[in-house]
Formats: sequence, structure tokens, C-alpha cells
Amino acid sequence: MSNEETRNLETIPVGKLGIIPLASCRELGEKVDKYLVEWRNTRENEHQSNIAFEGYQRDSYIIGAKVPRFGSGEAKGTLTESVRGYDLYLLVDVCNYSLTYSLCGQINHMSPDDHYQDLKRVIAAIGGKAKSLTVIMPFLYESRQHKRTGRESLDCAIALQELTNMGVKNIITFDAHDPRVQNSIPLSGFETVQPAYQFIKGLLRNEKDLKIDSDHMMVISPDEGGMNRAVYVANVLGLDMGMFYKRRDYTRIVNGRNPIVAHEFLGSDVTGKDVIIIDDMISSGESVLEVASELKRRKANKIFIFSTFGLFTNGLKKFDKAYEEGYITRVLTTNLVYQTPELLEKPYYINCDMSKYIAYIVDTLNHDASISNLLNPNDRIQKLLTKYKNGTL
Repeated sequence: MSNEETRNLETIPVGKLGIIPLASCRELGEKVDKYLVEWRNTRENEHQSNIAFEGYQRDSYIIGAKVPRFGSGEAKGTLTESVRGYDLYLLVDVCNYSLTYSLCGQINHMSPDDHYQDLKRVIAAIGGKAKSLTVIMPFLYESRQHKRTGRESLDCAIALQELTNMGVKNIITFDAHDPRVQNSIPLSGFETVQPAYQFIKGLLRNEKDLKIDSDHMMVISPDEGGMNRAVYVANVLGLDMGMFYKRRDYTRIVNGRNPIVAHEFLGSDVTGKDVIIIDDMISSGESVLEVASELKRRKANKIFIFSTFGLFTNGLKKFDKAYEEGYITRVLTTNLVYQTPELLEKPYYINCDMSKYIAYIVDTLNHDASISNLLNPNDRIQKLLTKYKNGTL
């Protein structure tokens, strides 16, 4: 057994562990549960007979929860078992549009608003009986509406305050669009986790002849907002970094925003270099594909796109075309949001599974131990690079 799986045995669990994956996150939740069952059933613990460890080893940590709907579209949250005294972890994917419900005979696809409302319904069904509540919301609800630039709502901040007012102790999200939104809940736990290790592992396992040094490779941020992400990946890989910034037409508004006129590049020469473009999300994909096209125009070699959330709101045709024309080599996104079967079959797509990482976080928090070493993957990335360079990965 690895050190990681035996790392936190010295502390008593906060409470009996329970995982509630909402329907939107069922598949991811089941994978997380599988890891936890495997680790805890093989873990040798001298304290297991202690009453504080009651229910420590179980066949599953998933607690049954349902959100049935009435014909009018209204709904209610229900639990199938008691959760009194439990340390609960609720998982929700607000981007899972594949789920539907009936509204007056019409079929509706679930929007982020529907998923968020269902999360609140399940919390309301728990009714304050749990010892501790943690929400794992990989794509932070309304995170694109994180700041006010006029007469407009601050949806993300309102949602965070609503959840903490309902008794949520910790909120764990991934690659928050702007982590400063946590200022709205300064007395509650808020962690934004980066999947840099999983991206690098996914790339190195699928691409065999990469030269990872500043002469042959570069990291690019497609805009100024994602600079920190690119700086981190460039630093841990020992590469140079470049950046595009969007030149916008501030005289017009199209689809709620000022249209992009051009992408301007700041950085050293990319000629002949493999390039990693890193961003938090692919929405329509237009921005990232335009950046890839600009890099190809500047004679870049292979282009790899890292994006935590692959939403692909306008479908995959543009990505297929870019791959066929040689603009992109690989696209890596995570399973933190819904992935279409079509996406998983694409020859250029690499799926980065985050379930083991989430299981580590849940296991550690249930033991009331620090997750700071899990949030900083530098050591693991360096070991990965060493193995890759030695040909042992």
C-alpha cells in the first residue's frame, strides 16, 4: 500500500463518512466511493474497535438521496436513510445538461439553476442532523458571474452565502473562475483545487517523445485572467510562458459581452516548439481554437489544450476540423463535468479522471487532517517528470 493510502490514520474521524452524489454526479461519486471502500477495507488500524471508528469500514459510503418531481415541475429532496451524526460530502455537477424532467408534459433539460436548487433540496432534507456538511461542486455555480461591473447581480457570491447559511461548513471546487469570490464567505472553508498533476500525467502517458525543456516547449495562457494557471504549470515543468490578450470592441455588445476583435500575443518565439494552452474552461471553444490558429501561424509545432471543464457548448465540429487540419494535437479535460459519449471517442481527446484525487480529499477531511499537501502537487509532478525522462512511466 502506498504512503498516500495510509497517511492519515492518527486522527479520529469527524463522524461516520457519508457521500451523497446527486444524480448529476452519480458516476463520479461511485468511482470516489469505490476508492474509499478499497482503501478503508485494506487499512490496518489498531483503533478500529474504538467506538469513534464505528462504521469506518463499509461496503459503500453512498447515502441514498432522491429529488422526485411533481407534474408541475416542482420537486422535493428525500433521503432513504438516517444521516444523524454523519460527516457528509455532497457532490453536484451543475453543468450536466443530459438529465431531463417533465414539466406539464414537456421534456426539460436540467440547467445549472435546476441542479443548484436540487442541491439545496437535499441539504434541506438533511435538516441539520449531520455533524458536518461539505459540498464538492467541481464547476462552481454561477462562477462566471463573480464580479459586478454595473447594475447587475452577483450570483456566485449569493449562492455561496446561501449554502453556508444552510449549514454547509466547507465548499470544495476546482479551478474557480475567480477564487476571490470566497471573500463573500470569509468565515467558512473554501478550497479551489487545481488539476495540474492530472493534466501532466494524462499528457505524458499518451505522448511519448516530448522534450520537456524551455528550448522545445512552452506554456500559453489564452488571456490575462488565466495567467496564474499558466505560470504554475510553466514553473513546475521548467518552461517559458507566453500570453494572449483579447482586443475587444467596446462600442458594441453581442450576446451580453463586447466582441473580441483579435488575440494579441505577448511572449518569446514559438517557432518549432510544442505548446500547452491552459485555461479553466472550454465553453464554445472559439477563443482557444483562435489562439491555436494564431500559434500555428507563428510556426508552433504540436499544440495541446488543457482545460478543467470541457463544456463544448457549440458541439465538437470545430475541434474535429482543427484536429484534421493539424491546428491541435490533443485536448485534455477532466471528468468533473458531464462528458458526451461522442467526446470520449474522439481520437484527439484525453480524459483526466479526478475521482481518486477527490477520494483522497474526502478521506483526509473525514479524518480532520490537513489537505494542504494534496493541494500542492509539485512533488508528485517532479516524480512523474523523472519517470518520463527515464522511460519508466
